[in-house]
Amino acid sequence: MITPRHIMLIAALPLICAACSAVGPDYSRPQITDMPDSWKTESNWQVASPADTIPKKEWWKAFGDPQLNKLEDNCLQDNLSLKVAMARLDQALAQSNAHGAAMSPTVALNAGASRSQTSANRPLANYAVPNSSTVQSDYKPNLTVSYEVDWLGRVRRDIESARASAEQAAADRENVRLVLTAQVAAAYFQLRQLDEEISYVSGSVDSQEKVLGLTRIRREYGVAAESDVALQSALVESSKAQLELLKNQRKQSEDTLATLTGVPASSFNLSTGTLPVKTPLIPLGVPAKLLERRPDIASAERAMAAANAQIGVAKAAYFPSLSLAPVLGGYESNDLSNLFSVPSLVWSVGVQATQTLFDGGRNRAGVNYAQAGYIAALANYRQSVLVAIQEAQDALNNLHGLDAARQKQDEAVRDQNKAYEITLLRYKEGVDNALTLATVQQNQLAALRVQSQIRGGQFLSAVSLLKALGGGWQEAY
Repeated sequence: MITPRHIMLIAALPLICAACSAVGPDYSRPQITDMPDSWKTESNWQVASPADTIPKKEWWKAFGDPQLNKLEDNCLQDNLSLKVAMARLDQALAQSNAHGAAMSPTVALNAGASRSQTSANRPLANYAVPNSSTVQSDYKPNLTVSYEVDWLGRVRRDIESARASAEQAAADRENVRLVLTAQVAAAYFQLRQLDEEISYVSGSVDSQEKVLGLTRIRREYGVAAESDVALQSALVESSKAQLELLKNQRKQSEDTLATLTGVPASSFNLSTGTLPVKTPLIPLGVPAKLLERRPDIASAERAMAAANAQIGVAKAAYFPSLSLAPVLGGYESNDLSNLFSVPSLVWSVGVQATQTLFDGGRNRAGVNYAQAGYIAALANYRQSVLVAIQEAQDALNNLHGLDAARQKQDEAVRDQNKAYEITLLRYKEGVDNALTLATVQQNQLAALRVQSQIRGGQFLSAVSLLKALGGGWQEAY
């Protein structure tokens, strides 16, 4: 006979088993022993060390451009890829909660009512007692409770894996956020570089047209030949062709910004502007900080934790599963008037254990699969670290190289401007011919465009470096 003592023992069984250690390896973050102590930089390039060494989450504000700030806000609010990442995070959190519910019992309330008639001609149970037809009602309200006892920690490992997956989804969302905001900044600075080039080419066209007018006057007075007019006219048309190409490239950058900010390209327009005066000072820190700041590394690490927990889930299949048999308590009666009386009370309680004796190697294959998944996740984690170091170092090298090139190109532009002024004066005085002036004009325009391209490259490299360093992302778990 089951006594209250037996019932209490069965009820306490889940608590006793929960205190047992879970099967499978406990997770610990692997150490990266080959992280460099510092970045490889040139001796004449100083790394900034401002007082606030941790960039804020809105890292793009370091450029001090209100138009960029507005575009970034629009991207974070309306970009559809980011909405997808948010939805996937919500799914992962819901999945984690669903797995966590396995630690609680399932309680169900059932109720049934029926009226039936038995056959008088059914087989006899006793030859001395004839059967008769019976019509009766059956009312059965009851409460059932079922629960899987997590005595090996299979459920706990499953919950651990689901939570790590949810944390991975959070890191993935932050990585999408970082990538999108970096794309917005890169497209914006590319557009501003094109604005500067368009301004230079437009100014050069105006200057070339003035020279063309002067050349035509000189031809009328017999000082210049018709070939001089043709040469200068060809230079003007060539510059106008460059201008059209630049405007087309600007439109493409504008369309990219439209898509990134969630606006149809046909209805998006951005007024002209210029690049900021200088790139911001970017605190580098040490390479090891990437492990804390890069959301893609955090995502890879969480994937590794989830894969590790799945090993425990797979190994638990080797052992018996233990569950409380559906605990039932309720009433049953053929008459509503005495349904809730003591004689109508029914109940049952029990424990059920199941052990697989033969599965053709399925459990072994499941463990092998889980272990291989962990090895793959570990390799992916280490690869993410290597890629992060490479991206940061490449961006740092680009910034250094472009800084040196910018200084030399600034000198080249000054020299070309001076050469143009002198050549134009000599041309007006009849000392230099039209070919010499056209060559100087072309060289001046080319120097200005290269200067603008280097400046744009500096801002693109600064964006790449901030992205490579993880922007302003911080762990949210």
